[in-house]
Amino acid sequence: MEPNLGQVFGTGTTRLASGATTTTSGLFIPDSAFVAVGLATPTTATAEGHLVAIVKNAESYLTQSNFDSNIDQSLIVTDGFSSFTTRGTDNTPYRQDQKTISLAKPDTGSTINPGDY
Repeated sequence: MEPNLGQVFGTGTTRLASGATTTTSGLFIPDSAFVAVGLATPTTATAEGHLVAIVKNAESYLTQSNFDSNIDQSLIVTDGFSSFTTRGTDNTPYRQDQKTISLAKPDTGSTINPGDY
């Protein structure tokens, strides 16, 4: 069975049709799904903070174990390698944490098409 929106994006996520309390269709992810993975203030958080929360939510379900047991799951989100670097004119130290997103599909072409997953 394909992973559902709540499993990938967080509890309460839904796909809204045009006219369903909004003028256009789209994806609704409730603030509670962001808060559940550590984004304390979604209303003032950055776009990057929201993306990190989405990745963390996806990582909790799109595991190697679930991939191995579910032929319909096409994505795996795993930890990469952490490293350190410096940035800026003052060489401020930064920690870099990696997340790896692996996409699996039948070998029918060399391009990534979101509709294939």
